Amino acid sequence: MRMPRVILLIVGLNMVITLGSVVFGYLYLRPDKTSDVEQVQKVGEATIAQDPANYVFYPVDKIVVNLRGDDREHYFVLDLALQGDAEQSASAFKQAELLVRNAVVGSLSTLPLNQLRALSLTDLQSRLEQDLRKSFSAKGLGIPFTSVLVSKMLVQ
Repeated sequence: MRMPRVILLIVGLNMVITLGSVVFGYLYLRPDKTSDVEQVQKVGEATIAQDPANYVFYPVDKIVVNLRGDDREHYFVLDLALQGDAEQSASAFKQAELLVRNAVVGSLSTLPLNQLRALSLTDLQSRLEQDLRKSFSAKGLGIPFTSVLVSKMLVQ
């Protein structure tokens, strides 16, 4: 008679431990349900949440750049999106598109293939943004965008 009680006690303890781990996993390992504003405040005080409706995006599709390789020529295809303020007109972006294409080709065609592949997406975006700002400033033109986003990238 004593053995069935021990087995029943072990099964009972096993159930309590299992239920406890399920409750622990639910309460402490679930995703944080805080609002976007609270999440931005957690990241840092200097970061300010912006409403996506305050921006307009203008696509610059299929910028093709030839790259030097060790044994043959390679190419790099890039799709960009220029982010601007909502008040910005599409015609300002349309007029700037040729200068953007020229600056991107000029910036990236000087890099060897291996160095371009080693760049992370954020490094590539910041490099392109810097080069575009320099190009617009050198020509004495106003910069119609606030940032540059890479929407597609293909290195062949």
